[in-house]
Amino acid sequence: MRILVVSDIHANYAALSAIAEPHDVCLMLGDLVDYGPDPVECVRWSMTHAHHAIRGNHDHGVAQGVEVKGDHGYRYLTRATRPLMWRALGPEERGYLLRLPLTKRLTLNGTRILMVHGTPRDPLDEYLLKDVETWSRRVQHVDADIVCVGHSHMQFEIELGDVRVLNPGSVGQPRNGDIRAAYAVIDLASGRVELKRVSYPIEDVIARMNAAAVPERAKRLYAYSLLQGRLPPSDDPAFAPEPEPSPVARAPA
Repeated sequence: MRILVVSDIHANYAALSAIAEPHDVCLMLGDLVDYGPDPVECVRWSMTHAHHAIRGNHDHGVAQGVEVKGDHGYRYLTRATRPLMWRALGPEERGYLLRLPLTKRLTLNGTRILMVHGTPRDPLDEYLLKDVETWSRRVQHVDADIVCVGHSHMQFEIELGDVRVLNPGSVGQPRNGDIRAAYAVIDLASGRVELKRVSYPIEDVIARMNAAAVPERAKRLYAYSLLQGRLPPSDDPAFAPEPEPSPVARAPA
């Protein structure tokens, strides 16, 4: 049995549709929405193709109508694009996001799998990179052979005794400088895990975002993140917050 594992699609349907991997089961680890121009297509893809899916923090925020504050980095990009998600998604798509569980346990061909977006301790929000010591503590009492996680947008696999931690990376917005869509395949017959990537038409996605009703700064920031696989330096003036308008002078009484 071949298992396709995807995460952090972030409304980038061109990246998602570029994955043409033969598989028997698909696991989706959350964050279908925010950042990108095509939330409906990505949610619909998961509704149709993901055999098992869980909720990411962005799915939760969009479905629950959570407003975001912040003028820098990915928090700003979330704030700037979330209204686009709300306008695009209909009741059926938002209902799907609302019903996604925070965690899911399943057994496939005798292999016990735990699906979480963040970590087993905090499935929705804890952000943990390839830190062997911390992950050893997080899976110490986890009854699973493979823990599948997302959230960090960083692709990795860690062997921790009898437990394997797998992060397939981000389909829609990689953050390690490799701009290709990232995903993973688990071959249960051989026990092998493949960390894979595939190219997709990034310029087409940028063009779609440029046509969307989002602030110009967000469009520039999004394009940079896709073309570079990371955000620009925080002191880059090209991406600085727009200055607040000066207060209107009041005429003397």
